[in-house]
This record gives sequence, C-alpha cells and structure tokens, in this order.
Amino acid sequence: MTYEAQREGESGSDSAPAPPAGPARPLWRQRDFGVFWAAQTLSVLGDSFALIALPLLVLQTTGSLARMGLLTAVGGAASVVAAVFAGAVVDRVDRRRLLIGCDLVRMVLYGLVPLVWLFGPQIWLLYAVLPLCEAVGMLFAVGYVTVVRGLVGTDRLTEANGRLNATAAAAGVLGPLCAGLVAAWTGPATAVGVDAASFGVSAACLSYVRLKGRAPTSGERAGLWRDLRAGIAFLLGHPVLRALTALLFVFSFLTLGLNDLVIYHLKHDLGHDDGTVGTVMAVGALGTITGALLVARARRRLGFGPTWTGAVAMCGLSFAGLGWARDVPVVAALSACFLACAGMAGTCSMSLRQEVTPEPLLGRVTSAFWTLQYAAAPVGAAVLTWAAEQHGTAPVALLAGGCCVLIAVAALFTPIRRSGHRP
Repeated sequence: MTYEAQREGESGSDSAPAPPAGPARPLWRQRDFGVFWAAQTLSVLGDSFALIALPLLVLQTTGSLARMGLLTAVGGAASVVAAVFAGAVVDRVDRRRLLIGCDLVRMVLYGLVPLVWLFGPQIWLLYAVLPLCEAVGMLFAVGYVTVVRGLVGTDRLTEANGRLNATAAAAGVLGPLCAGLVAAWTGPATAVGVDAASFGVSAACLSYVRLKGRAPTSGERAGLWRDLRAGIAFLLGHPVLRALTALLFVFSFLTLGLNDLVIYHLKHDLGHDDGTVGTVMAVGALGTITGALLVARARRRLGFGPTWTGAVAMCGLSFAGLGWARDVPVVAALSACFLACAGMAGTCSMSLRQEVTPEPLLGRVTSAFWTLQYAAAPVGAAVLTWAAEQHGTAPVALLAGGCCVLIAVAALFTPIRRSGHRP
C-alpha cells in the first residue's frame, strides 16, 4: 500500500454514486461493517509488521544499508506501477473476492519467507516477494476505498472512516512494537511469518462480509489512459495542486528511505537490538496519531498554506537531526515529530484536493496525484541509503533534511502560500 494512501485515510474518495444509507444503528452493531473493520485492522497490522521485519531481515543477513534501500525501492516501484492500473482492475472484478484474494496472495507470499529461511537465508526471495506484495497491497487499498461507501452509505461515511483510521493508527503503533519484539526473541523471519498469518485471518473475516455495490458497466471498462490523462490535466491546471504535486515529488524522493535510515542508525551506529527498533517505530507511529489530532485545529487557525509549509519545514528539521542523535529517546522523539508533521501535511493536501476537485474527477485526480508524487520515490530510497552507507547517516540525513526545509521555503513563492483558510 502506498505511504500517502495509508496515512491520509482517503476512504471516502471514491466518486461512484452512493447506495442508500445503512440502518441508523451504531456502526459497531452492524455486522458487515464490524467484520470488515476487524479485517482492515488486521491488514494494517500485517503491513506494519512487514515494515519492520523485512528491513531487519536484510540487515541481519547482509549488514548492508544499501541492500535495505534497494528492497524499499523495488517495493515502492511496484506500488507506483500498480497505482496506475489498480482503479481499472477494481472496476472490472467482484470487489469482495478481490479483497479476499489480495489477502490470500500476501499470506502465501510472505509465508514463503520463514519456510525458505529454515534452509538458509535467500535474499533474492525478498526482492521477488516484496514487489508482488506491494502491488497486491495497492489493489487492496483501492478496493478498500470503493467498499466503505457501500457498507455504510454516504451519511455514515465520515463516522466509518474515523473508526477505521483510529484502529489503523493503533495497529500502526502496536505492529512495529510487536514486530521488533518478535524479531528480537525469535528472529526477523518469524516476524514475517506472523505478518503472513495476519493476512490469512483478514481473508477469513472478509469471507463473512456482504458488500453492497453496483456492478461495473461497459462504459467504465474503457479509457484507462484517457482517465489518467484527465486527472493529470486537472492537477496541472490548478495552480495550488500543480505546485503541491511538484514539491511533493521532490519530498517523496528525499524521504521514502527514512525508515531504513532510522533502522540502520539504531542497529549499526548505536548498537541496539531489534526490540529497540520496534519500540522506536511504535513511538514514531504515536506521532502520526498526534498529527491527525492536531491538523484540523492548526488549519482552522493558520490556514492551509502556513500549516502545510510549517509541517514540511518541521519534517526537514527532524530528519536533519536524526543522523546526529546518539540517544534512543532522541531518535524516537525526532521520528515521532517527523511522522506527525508528515501526517499533517498529507492530510492537508488530501483535504484540499477533495475541496477543489469536482466530484466526477476526484478518483482520477487522486490516482494521478499518487502516481506523480511517488514516481521517483523508489529511486530516492535507493540513492539515500546507498549514500548513507558510503558516507554515514549523519551527513546524509542533514543534507536530505535541509532539502526538505528548502521545499517549504520554495512553497512560499508559489500559490500554496495564499491558498484558502477553509478547514
């Protein structure tokens, strides 16, 4: 699943007509939504396990930060490619079966890793498994966006998204912590096995969900490239979205490899174990929750432009300090600050797109935005981690963080600075 798709929580961005609203009883008492809620939480938990376990497995086997960055890069590239086609696939198949199939495929692929590791490390397998799982995860993410509306109806969509995002954030805290502890006790390969099992349970839950939704029509089956061009044309034609797309293209290039850099810094530079890595990542995830709680108030008070540019600037300052931090609490605090501010900036950009994009174009604009924003990010992850291995994490983090601050400064000379104050 792409990084912005997870953090922004764009469950309501499907532009399809809404079905009739569901029964006016509490969501937790609606069977289908409750089961889907549990399945989605398990999927996020599995994703967060993989986020820690796979880099740890590469580092344990090779000791190379560059190899970790390469794995992140190929996984990110698979997500970008899948993002282009995911919408068309979702519109052509039964969505419930698609979601179950995505979970089962990831269960099998991730399950291969601990089985093969019983006979000895095979790093090549990770470079085959992760891209496939990332591409399938993108299909799941787009399918998830289209399903929520059919489960609860338009009137309950905001409430449903809030509950889904809250538990996803909690899973984002618990997952890294548990992954680090499991990796410390039994090894990273076992943590990948737990990840595989979570997808199996999620698929079992989804098999009991009854989804309401319209079947795709022949008109929806044509014009993939035309639809993508329409989304890009809208982005380029809107002054603020055009500037955001360009600046976030560079920001994503600089920051996709941050997770690998933090893990390497803790393990290699500071000499801590896998449990410490999981704890630091869990604290960082708490930053995401904090940012989500603060962003609406900050935007109401400051407006979009100052909130977005301030958040990006703080991301840069946090990133710049990570490589120089020698104490684990400082690394954890800087990670939390970075993720909180990245979440605030991402939520602001998502909200603005929803506000200014005509409803019939919203899905296509979102797809085009994700594709363009992350197009170069996998290359950036590989370059960042290679440079850090060659020259050390401190100077590379300082350079990348400084460039992020420059992105915020550049935004002051674009229409972003004068964009609206509506929350």
